[in-house]
Amino acid sequence: MASSLTKGSAATGEKTFLGHPSGLAFLFMTEMWERYSFYGMRALLVLYLAANVADGGLGMNDATAVAIYSVYNAMVYLLALPGGWLGDRVWGARKAVAVAGVVIMAGHFLLAVPSTASFFVGLALIAAGSGVLKANISTMVGQLYRDKNDPRRDGGFTIFYMGINLGAFAAPLTIGWVGQELDWHIGFAMAGAGMALGLLFYFIGFRHLNPVSSRVPDPLSAAEKSAVVRKGLVWLCVAAAAYALIGLAGVFTINYALWPLTVLGLVLPAWSLLRIKRDRDLEPVEQSRMSAYVWFFIAAAIFWAIYDQTGSTLSLFAKGHTESMLFGFGFPESWFQSLNPLFVMALAPLFAWLWVALAHRSKEPSTVAKFSFALVMVGLSFGIMMIAQGAAAGGKVTPMWLVSVYFIQTVGELCLSPVGLSMTTKLAPKKYGSQMMGVFFLAVTAGDSTIALLQLCGVPTDTQSWFASQGALAALAGIAVYLYRKKVKLLMRGIH
Repeated sequence: MASSLTKGSAATGEKTFLGHPSGLAFLFMTEMWERYSFYGMRALLVLYLAANVADGGLGMNDATAVAIYSVYNAMVYLLALPGGWLGDRVWGARKAVAVAGVVIMAGHFLLAVPSTASFFVGLALIAAGSGVLKANISTMVGQLYRDKNDPRRDGGFTIFYMGINLGAFAAPLTIGWVGQELDWHIGFAMAGAGMALGLLFYFIGFRHLNPVSSRVPDPLSAAEKSAVVRKGLVWLCVAAAAYALIGLAGVFTINYALWPLTVLGLVLPAWSLLRIKRDRDLEPVEQSRMSAYVWFFIAAAIFWAIYDQTGSTLSLFAKGHTESMLFGFGFPESWFQSLNPLFVMALAPLFAWLWVALAHRSKEPSTVAKFSFALVMVGLSFGIMMIAQGAAAGGKVTPMWLVSVYFIQTVGELCLSPVGLSMTTKLAPKKYGSQMMGVFFLAVTAGDSTIALLQLCGVPTDTQSWFASQGALAALAGIAVYLYRKKVKLLMRGIH
């Protein structure tokens, strides 16, 4: 195999990148820079929202800042569903990613404008663009391999996944530092520049992508397009009228936007699962597997509800209760956000080797056992946070508390996230093969929306009870899943 973009494959004459189709290099760079922009902005988001106006922030209370962060995260994954639909029925994957990248870039540059109104418009654009891009760029990676049994396919996705984590690792170290130490809005502008670089690599690499990525797999008919536009305009007018009335009454607050989105983030995942589960066209085996899938979905939602607080409640803990110095070296609180991708890059190859080694000895844990372990680990991480919160009552604590929390959560993530994606493809009914991937991402939406709901109801995050209650819930859920593993395995009908 060739090891560079400039060398060809001896067997086929095609140009390759590390032995893979050359288009992988450009999709790798596109995703790396998009994730750089996404995680760089996210590392600053809660800190900026909660910072005093005198310090350049928006001066919001912690609860509102956490709620906005959680709703934003929830919407990114919620919008992956319509994002996939746009790729399948309107634009095709290639055009969908191009449009999404431009929207994301515009959103970041709007955040760079020192205006509250432009900030929230930019945040909405980033969420919408990220949902569309996330749903379509992975599809194009798969399309690079014309043969579905191409032995390079899994390796290609592994390389692509490393690009995600490289971007996520570098972003807080650079954007986070600039935003906190120099100027918030310059940091947000850097995120926009990162997305611009991603788009540059994407457009340069067009000719290396599979032509099928430009096609619309299932285009809308003229009648369907008219119906979609008509319904969209009706809902837009209803929403605009409702918010206009609230505005004229002079009672508008950010909660009028957060509450509907939070409720949507809870209702839509439940409706999506129920719609598929109640489909009478499903075979009995598929119905049974969907019943098993509900267990995994709930477990994943609990996991992500805790895990995704790394950029919200844990960031606020880092800011208010953690020493920002280690071994005599000072650093901004946003740098903690680089720990997870660092641990993923270090541990992912080890876990991949471990599962294969255990499988060869017929000792690999089942999917149920992996999910159970992930829940216990994320519960343990919040148990540690409970202790850290108590220790912080006497002053700021060592950064090693958060380092250990991020490490434990990463171990849990590697037992749940890739395993969950694989499990979804196995349990998905044939009729809903593609849609089920979007449904799995809705577990993130449900988890983040739950945290947003708690914040909107006024539950304080800077208490030991906040960490203790969620940690105990996750650990107990993990134990419950394990105790009922035989029942769940039976519902899976031969899937392990």
